[in-house]
Amino acid sequence: MTERAKSFQGFPRDLRPPSPARTRPAAATNDAQWTRNHVHQLARWMDTAFEVPILRWRFGLDALIGLVPGVGDAATTVVAIYIVGLAAKIGMPRVTVARMALNVAIDMLVGAVPFVGDLFDVWWKANHRNATLLANRLAESPPLARKARTGDWLFVGGVVLVLALLFVGIVAVAALLFAAL
Repeated sequence: MTERAKSFQGFPRDLRPPSPARTRPAAATNDAQWTRNHVHQLARWMDTAFEVPILRWRFGLDALIGLVPGVGDAATTVVAIYIVGLAAKIGMPRVTVARMALNVAIDMLVGAVPFVGDLFDVWWKANHRNATLLANRLAESPPLARKARTGDWLFVGGVVLVLALLFVGIVAVAALLFAAL
């Protein structure tokens, strides 16, 4: 037993200070609200924290960190995956979490292309898109928030179709190149 705990032994339980191990931050008592605010702040810092004055283009740390070859895109993808993980943790519908994950995958794949990917990061803003998806779902009544939307399914299906066609195209080009050797 610690010295601090021993010093409060004679006090009634309701007058003792709470144990640090048992206290929870006040902001985290409402997990969905805390998550929405936390994701909003992360998305703001990652996607819209700064502005080019004359052009009024907004960009964030995602575009700046992404300039570092190799590790930049990996680091920003970790933050984006963290946001998707928070959405899954509070019980977002699977199709919404899949849509958020696809936003991150598109950002990661195109963002890996030097220079073009950095410009794409400024335009795409995957974290901002995911924060908007999360906020819109949390703003709905609980029965509606748990229900998958047609738009989510169309987006996920469309991306899967494009990825499948891209895969087939890559395999075809690889087969043609292999046959030419």
